[in-house]
Amino acid sequence: MDAAYIKTTQDGRKVEVMDGWVCLDGVREADSLIPMDEHPNRQAITKAVPGATHAAGRLPFTLAEAAMAQNALSAAQRDFDASPAGITQRLRRAVWVKATNEGVD
Repeated sequence: MDAAYIKTTQDGRKVEVMDGWVCLDGVREADSLIPMDEHPNRQAITKAVPGATHAAGRLPFTLAEAAMAQNALSAAQRDFDASPAGITQRLRRAVWVKATNEGVD
């Protein structure tokens, strides 16, 4: 899958969505977006970036940037890898989500 360009940070690094991950300069940052209302560090983020509505890891996004990132993340989820490795990875993620929802760290 190709990288979907989202924005360039103030220090010149590219933010893209690649293979279902929001990446900063090619390094995985997060696999989902968190609305600012639910983010544990929302006060500091909104103070530093007043227009931020979502965050992916340590990357704040405006509403337009979040929409582009979410569209790219959704497209990556629709691409189903039917190989044994792809199925194993999807099962691993599902088990991890279930465990974290039940309180396992």
